[in-house]
Amino acid sequence: MTASTGPLTVGSPETGAADAPPARARLPEPVAPLFERIRAGRDLGANTYSTVDVLWVLYDRVLRITPATVDDPDRDRFLLSKGHAVDGYYAVLAATGFVPAEWLDDPTSATSRLGGHPDRTLVPGVEIGSGSLGHGLGLGVGTALGLRAQGLLTPRVYVLLGDAELDEGSNHEAIAYAGATGLDSLTAVVIDNGSATHGWPGGIAARFTANGWTAATVDGHDHDALHTALTERTAHRPHVVVAVVSKEV
Repeated sequence: MTASTGPLTVGSPETGAADAPPARARLPEPVAPLFERIRAGRDLGANTYSTVDVLWVLYDRVLRITPATVDDPDRDRFLLSKGHAVDGYYAVLAATGFVPAEWLDDPTSATSRLGGHPDRTLVPGVEIGSGSLGHGLGLGVGTALGLRAQGLLTPRVYVLLGDAELDEGSNHEAIAYAGATGLDSLTAVVIDNGSATHGWPGGIAARFTANGWTAATVDGHDHDALHTALTERTAHRPHVVVAVVSKEV
């Protein structure tokens, strides 16, 4: 895969699309026309647009997985806990060859493989079925523990979740357990658009570092900063990347 040169505005002359959504919707160049295809004139909302840059950097520059290695035990695992942001995920999967682009023309219909939340039994490359918020990080912890138990020390596990998900008690438990067990193969990515109801003293990163994690807070649309943060490693400590975006992005 080739790293993108930067984001394009959806609906710009470069994408060939009409009726552009708000200026917030800037997408990585290889993803933009595919995103337009699945969007089909709809405004998908900030929760989808805010995740696309992180998803693209992960699949284009970080994850050790290809369409040919989706069943390889040594592959990296990506878990989308923020399941309602799935349209951008589908566009990235199409851009990287995991699903045919034609599938984007028929999302969420009765016969489509692409539902309103991802289904691991229907979509190649999808590791978990997600929808009910608060489950992805716990599944990521279990996946990392399972890999460790099998002696598979190379694969990494990445979990993308929204900041509001951190209000769920299941995430408190997962954060504490991962830190206590030194799950250094686990990286959480939190999309911070200021949606959390309760917040946390010192901010999102402090919630994790208080439990033994390392943390990096970056601009959620800066591809190079995201890449640097996503590839940080510290022995015996899980890592979190807080990707900051505005509510309007």
